[in-house]
Amino acid sequence: MAPKLFGIEHLLYIFITTIIGGFGLLMAYKYAKKEKTQTIVLKCLAAALFVAILTNRLSQVFRYEDVRWYLIIPDSYCGMTSLVLSLAVLFGKRDNGVLHFTWLLGLFGGVSTVIYATFVGQGPTLFYLPTISGLLHHSFSATLVIALLMYKQIDITYKKWYYTLFGFTCYITVGVFLMYQFKVSDAFHIVEPLLSNTNLTAWVMGPIYAVAYAIILFVIELAKKKKKSI
Repeated sequence: MAPKLFGIEHLLYIFITTIIGGFGLLMAYKYAKKEKTQTIVLKCLAAALFVAILTNRLSQVFRYEDVRWYLIIPDSYCGMTSLVLSLAVLFGKRDNGVLHFTWLLGLFGGVSTVIYATFVGQGPTLFYLPTISGLLHHSFSATLVIALLMYKQIDITYKKWYYTLFGFTCYITVGVFLMYQFKVSDAFHIVEPLLSNTNLTAWVMGPIYAVAYAIILFVIELAKKKKKSI
């Protein structure tokens, strides 16, 4: 029997990965005090994330009888964020611009998708490659963002808000390319909503995300000012 959303296999995955991830982050926070050690931790997490998302995309490429190489390109926000975030940490500098439009997507998207993983039933077991690699890249994405925030590798500020607009524009551009060039029915929810029977397409989610991000930036700036005044 195929695994189910919130079934025993799914719940065990959430429980086990939460324990392992939490313990690993705690140990990293406690013992990785030097900058060099922290860099190693971040690079290892980024490498694990890259392997997970690459495996996931390759599993999609060979999932069908006719090999579809264009599926190597992520067509979802979480998938593209996992790819871009991993490369930004592996090859980018501290607080680089890419981190500013991927950190929230990586954290929120990673956590929410692992919890509400509607794709867990696509194979006979949870270890069906598209399923397990999908769960893992979301888990690693969220864990990497937490580690970046923990080591203060991102200075979240309203002064760099435009990176979010840049990132969204790039994602939509890739989506349009996939739909036009390879006749993909939808990418990045440009046409089809995130949830059925709703209007949550990219054109609705984009403004909602922008408002939510603006509120987060406002709260962070208030916290910074309060800390300085103490």
